[in-house]
Amino acid sequence: MKLDDDIHNYYEHLVLERLTELGLDTEKSPDYLADVCCLALNQVPPRYIRYEVDMAFYLPQSERNQMEMNVAHAVDKAIKFLNNSETKPQDKEKAAV
Repeated sequence: MKLDDDIHNYYEHLVLERLTELGLDTEKSPDYLADVCCLALNQVPPRYIRYEVDMAFYLPQSERNQMEMNVAHAVDKAIKFLNNSETKPQDKEKAAV
């Protein structure tokens, strides 16, 4: 058994789903997307699974909705953080001119 092939964090799927919903997968660089994923995933608890089908059948809809809301909040917070950190060096340059 290879753990990295057999087990994964279900929140990874939800974060990627959220990035696609926002259209960021076509607008932003792979590095930006990776940073958003890392920042967002560090804000939610891990939920390890072996098979996606397990979550589809055994996860109550109310819990799925809560997980999606948590991911939306975490992704929004990560995007805001990255966007603020990208503009700060430019603001410093503008202030110097």
